[in-house]
Amino acid sequence: KADLELCFHRIEKKLRMPDSQLHFPVGNLGAYSKSYAEVRCVIMQCGQGEVKHWAFNDPLPRKGKHKDQPPSPAEYRKLPARIVELHPMTVIQNARTSGGGQVQLVPTQAASVGPVETWKAEKVSIWHAGVHDNPFGMRLTTLMISQKAPDSAVPMSLLAEHPNVQFNFYRPGIGTCAAEMH
Repeated sequence: KADLELCFHRIEKKLRMPDSQLHFPVGNLGAYSKSYAEVRCVIMQCGQGEVKHWAFNDPLPRKGKHKDQPPSPAEYRKLPARIVELHPMTVIQNARTSGGGQVQLVPTQAASVGPVETWKAEKVSIWHAGVHDNPFGMRLTTLMISQKAPDSAVPMSLLAEHPNVQFNFYRPGIGTCAAEMH
């Protein structure tokens, strides 16, 4: 919904890519994942969330095997398109940015493209409008990617290992990192 309403449907219709060329992880996720071997993904557009996710690749829950330590970047990168349990902060973020503040109406699961598919994209484009993450978070992941410091506790930082990542910032959204008490 956000990609269409906030991006693609705002492009003049004669300049917009055909809907047949827009692909989202819905339905049979195994078939969706396999489709990446059948087509060329020139660009994957994603956003960053408060928990430093891209495309709902949130930090994995600290339970079971990962109770004391998150997975290694190599282990996390093996995750394919899947149904994910959204991090509580992601649910709150979605309520704030898209749900009129009504947390109870926000789904707690989502179908998400995984790192497996992301690494098959020739380019990953991350858009920072300044409302889905805070100024510190945007700077943090930009620094971690530029310094090649992947850490699965900060999933967006794993893109440091992708050969072609472009960040796009809406300047007024960058804000400042000063602490403010209200």
